[in-house]
Amino acid sequence: MKVGLLFGGRSGEHEVSIVSAKAIAGALQSEENQAKYQVIPVYIDKGGVWHSQDVSQEVLATGKALEASKTGNLWQFPTESAEIEVWFPILHGPNGEDGTIQGLLTLMQVPFVGSGVLGSSLAMDKLAMKTAFAEAGLAQVKYVAVSRDQVWSSPCIFPKLCDDIETALDYPCFVKPANLGSSVGIAKVRSRSELESALDNAASYDRRIIVEAGVVAREVECAVLGNAYPKASVIGEISFDSDFYDYETKYTAGLAQLQIPASIPDTITSQIQEMALQAFKAVDAAGLARVDFFYVEATGEVLINEINTLPGFTATSMYPRLWQATGITFPKLVAKLIELAITRHQENSSES
Repeated sequence: MKVGLLFGGRSGEHEVSIVSAKAIAGALQSEENQAKYQVIPVYIDKGGVWHSQDVSQEVLATGKALEASKTGNLWQFPTESAEIEVWFPILHGPNGEDGTIQGLLTLMQVPFVGSGVLGSSLAMDKLAMKTAFAEAGLAQVKYVAVSRDQVWSSPCIFPKLCDDIETALDYPCFVKPANLGSSVGIAKVRSRSELESALDNAASYDRRIIVEAGVVAREVECAVLGNAYPKASVIGEISFDSDFYDYETKYTAGLAQLQIPASIPDTITSQIQEMALQAFKAVDAAGLARVDFFYVEATGEVLINEINTLPGFTATSMYPRLWQATGITFPKLVAKLIELAITRHQENSSES
């Protein structure tokens, strides 16, 4: 089966996507998979141009991103695209896991790994995601929704906005662009001046902003695999010395430690797994997702943080490591995701 490995893309997580794609290509070419799958890499550069198999293979081999192309039409696909029987998009961040590429692949009428348009877009937008969680009855931290217009408004409106945030959440709190992944544009604030600066910075990234209350808790994660009847993995915990789990901590080796399985009570493990499955269904996810939680040890409370429908996929990333600890090896996990993509496509085709 010809698998189109789609990677790179127009987002700040371009380089992470290349690393993920390299790991997936290795799994598809492993001894147990090489007879079943032929990998056709398709690289999208930072300018949005899709590249041929030869160029894409070179990027995979070197691990180095290309400069944005000054030539080439964005709507022209490599000739190899017509041969692809199932797509494996591993495009992180905007234009990759927000429903845009999923819409294009849906129009192509070819199976693809992961969530569809709705699940991807809901999970990508933190405000829409939290609305879905609230509707499902999932406990979460207090938050305030903010628009860019409010931040870049008249001198009368902005101070009132900050007053309302302070009243609702107090300090410390976190200011986040609603539609950026991997902690880009996120700030932890402890004072009025930091809040004003963080809101202005977040508004430069996105017109939708979320401000969340700070919480003293352990950060734990659960992986989900499946379609209509998903399964939950063992629980993993992230620990770090930095002020919060920012971009540098997340992607710099040695700055964060993963403990799998997490050392938490069995009852809490079961609660997190059940909540992860509820979150997966609440946003209409499919194939895979990683669900992040806060475990407030002092009170025994579990709060859902977010769901990621296209998590990092290197051999050392949390998602595959959680399944490794649950009993599914990396090569088997990749093969299972392709099987789930084909099954879902067949079901959708029969419904239409």
